[in-house]
Amino acid sequence: MTSGLNFLIAALRCEIDALDQLGRTSALVTTIARLVHALQRERGLSNVLLGSGGRRFAGELAAQVAECRRLEQQVRACFDLLEADPRRLGNGARLFSRIAAVLPGLDALPDLRRRIGGLQLPPEQATAAFVKLVAGLLGVVFEAADGATDPEVSRLLAALFNFMQGKEFAGQERACGSAAFASGRNDAERQQRWLHLIDSQERCFQVFSGFAGPALEAEWLAGLQPAQTAELERLRRIACAAPPGTRLDPELSAVWFDCCTRRIDAMQTVEERLTADLHQLCDAKTARARAELAAHELLQAQLSTEPPLPSTAFFDEPAAGASEGAPPYGRQLERSILDMVQDQSQRLQAMSDELDTVRASLNERKVIERAKGLLMAHRRLSEEEAHKMLRQTAMNQKRRLIDVAESVLSMAEYLEGPQAP
Repeated sequence: MTSGLNFLIAALRCEIDALDQLGRTSALVTTIARLVHALQRERGLSNVLLGSGGRRFAGELAAQVAECRRLEQQVRACFDLLEADPRRLGNGARLFSRIAAVLPGLDALPDLRRRIGGLQLPPEQATAAFVKLVAGLLGVVFEAADGATDPEVSRLLAALFNFMQGKEFAGQERACGSAAFASGRNDAERQQRWLHLIDSQERCFQVFSGFAGPALEAEWLAGLQPAQTAELERLRRIACAAPPGTRLDPELSAVWFDCCTRRIDAMQTVEERLTADLHQLCDAKTARARAELAAHELLQAQLSTEPPLPSTAFFDEPAAGASEGAPPYGRQLERSILDMVQDQSQRLQAMSDELDTVRASLNERKVIERAKGLLMAHRRLSEEEAHKMLRQTAMNQKRRLIDVAESVLSMAEYLEGPQAP
């Protein structure tokens, strides 16, 4: 007859399987983070090349493309390992769907690069192509965070996802400014997009700070050098505060690119710290669970050599003055098994409660994105306009952004209008 210890061991084996899965997805997230960083730099160089009519950064772009190809092969290798692994992930359906959606974008990169090298695209179209590809890769990271089953790992993944999202907005800002300065002009539409990108970065970094913890937040803030921040703000004012159509100095394109790149490289340092912490946490938790499993299996082996005892400890109170160092035999053994089962149950409940908190934040992002999509479809708004409408409504009504987004979704059937007979 199976005992509580048998099921406790089975629970630990399930926990180890889940931690192994997290280890594999964490390795995937690390390689994706490096590819995204490289693609962000390629996007910025491409915008300077296109904005300058091919006069700037041709050599630098060629070298960056080679680096992106190398990192792309690493990401594809991780995809192949996940697909070939017979141990399916708990959220495999969603994660694999994200991967299936992003692979055509990676396949289309050679043609995009050919058109950029031939100056056959405007900067805005090249930027949009890279933004779509990076968004797909970040979608894979999001599913990894959303599918995590350990709250500490989930918090780190949520911090990493939001930091990567903020860094992506910083990369889009670099590309936007590079095209503006290299072409020597700016317009009202680009200025509005630029301001939206600045605001979006700040929101992502605020969420990151909530999940990351004091040490990582301090590392991020320490990387924001005052002189570098002042230079960034100066260049932003030159391009965004001037009346639309004001002539910009093309020589500032390299200054802008270098300034943004130093900032984004500092972000990459934080990203690398996050991924390293993620690996270390997964390894430590797996090692701890394996050690606990070995101890329980040893106890199970000891039990198999002892005659069965009446199960009374479930209803009894611990004996007063029982020696803590006494060997786990007889009623002491029965009590220790029950305590282990109860401790495991309490630990799993605490993990579930904390995991619910992390997932609530991730679900908020899903709701806000769906509300933006609804407004874009039925009000013919851009993404920036839809987000601005949600944010402005929240400010005017003194409500949270998530509450406004949920209200928009609840009105979906009215926005869609009457059904055709």
